[in-house]
Amino acid sequence: MVKSYEMNGFRRAVNRVAGFLARRGKGPASELTTIGRKSGKARTVPVTPIEVGGVRYLVSPYGAVGWVHNIRAAGIATLSRAGTSEQISVAEVQGDDAAVVLKEYVAEVKIVRPFFDVPPDAAVADFAAEADAHPVFRIER
Repeated sequence: MVKSYEMNGFRRAVNRVAGFLARRGKGPASELTTIGRKSGKARTVPVTPIEVGGVRYLVSPYGAVGWVHNIRAAGIATLSRAGTSEQISVAEVQGDDAAVVLKEYVAEVKIVRPFFDVPPDAAVADFAAEADAHPVFRIER
């Protein structure tokens, strides 16, 4: 059974710690700032970008959460780590291309494994079925 994502006090605390570490260049996380599609306010969350074949990607292991809706609406965001920020544009990746990224992501980012129906050693084809539930975005400059 796949674990479902729920924002709660514990997860907020973990996000604060991950953001703190990202601002100092520690750990794998970066901070992603999007503009709220409804509020127009800046929203910042920790994310773990991944590089596959020399291309960087953002993966939402928890499904279509707030930052996913915001980045789909705007197509741009700010990615920050260790005091440096870059404006990024993104393109959503689907199907087999997303499956390759998801497989690599699950292998590298162990904490997200309970949110996937397939184990890290599953075939890429098995990850294709997960692509609709876990949005993948190619980072473009």
